[in-house]
Amino acid sequence: MSVQHSLPPGCEPTCHGCRHRALGEAASLAQKASYLARVLAQWSDRVAPIVGPVAESRLGYRERVTLTARWSPADGWRFGLMRRDELIAIHDCPVHSARVRDLVHRLVRLLPAGDVLPLAYLHVCGAQATLIVKAHRTPVGALQPLLDELPQSGLEALWLHHHPAAGRRLFARRGWQLLWGEPRSLDAHGLQHGPTAFAQALPALHRQAMHAARQHLRPDPGGVVLDLYCGFGATLREWTDAGSAALGVELSGEATELAALNAPGATVLRGTCAQRLPQMRSWWRERGGVGVAYVNPPRSGLEVEVTQALARELRPVRIAYLSCSAGTLARDLAMLESAGYAVVRIHPYDFFPLTHHVEALALLDLRA
Repeated sequence: MSVQHSLPPGCEPTCHGCRHRALGEAASLAQKASYLARVLAQWSDRVAPIVGPVAESRLGYRERVTLTARWSPADGWRFGLMRRDELIAIHDCPVHSARVRDLVHRLVRLLPAGDVLPLAYLHVCGAQATLIVKAHRTPVGALQPLLDELPQSGLEALWLHHHPAAGRRLFARRGWQLLWGEPRSLDAHGLQHGPTAFAQALPALHRQAMHAARQHLRPDPGGVVLDLYCGFGATLREWTDAGSAALGVELSGEATELAALNAPGATVLRGTCAQRLPQMRSWWRERGGVGVAYVNPPRSGLEVEVTQALARELRPVRIAYLSCSAGTLARDLAMLESAGYAVVRIHPYDFFPLTHHVEALALLDLRA
């Protein structure tokens, strides 16, 4: 039976965002381990204990958040999560960083009314913040009181994103306006990022995961590394720093631009991995057809065409697969094993304390 704890200070009781918020660390990790043991039962003897952050990093760690914004004359601006048609305000959410909480309170105090600013969402990525408005234009002068305070906020940029159809798709290609600051910031790894970048939470824990992947893949001068779903280049730089030739594939335009800057020695292609298979095959063959692969797909897992290409054509001698969904990981591992790969070890990481989410790094060797 799980041991229930009191909610962390600032936690909104009706919020549904963190399912494990009333559990202690040990109870939360036990539930996550049980889930992995069930979903990854075929490889349960190779699943390592879950690695979590140091105790002081279990709160205040979220630097990348998206909050729905709502205005009413009675309550003013409120930011939070939607439950059906109700907004649950989480202005003091304890998993958000101090910088995010400070920004939310400044917005509540300084933004003009909703009939002036049709704000739909607030998105924060590290030191870059974006106000997403459902309009083609905005009276920017009404934001001056906020802009005057931003030098004391810890932010480095504030963007205004005009996106009249914002909803299912958070961002559009056009409609971006930098209101204040610089268009790029450096993350904890020293990598440049912009307002829409995806980055793992808890940089110290992410470094551990990258180290484990690097130890398994063993990139070296003369080596060849495929990096699929490469983001803005954190792992690409690992491979190029080791002297390996590296090819990254990523769908986001901003991410591919930054990956080329963060790992200048790498080849970076924009598109889905399935779309870029012809270029991947050519690049692989030109470098001798022998190498390793690192993959970090979304929750949907590897595209089936990509799994088949890895398993049957490219056949990297080692694979490191960082997954945010144990279910799709199990599906993809089974397909790779049927093609002659062996799962050597699975390292789980508690990248999102207080939530039910757990990520896992699977390490595979080609045996046949």
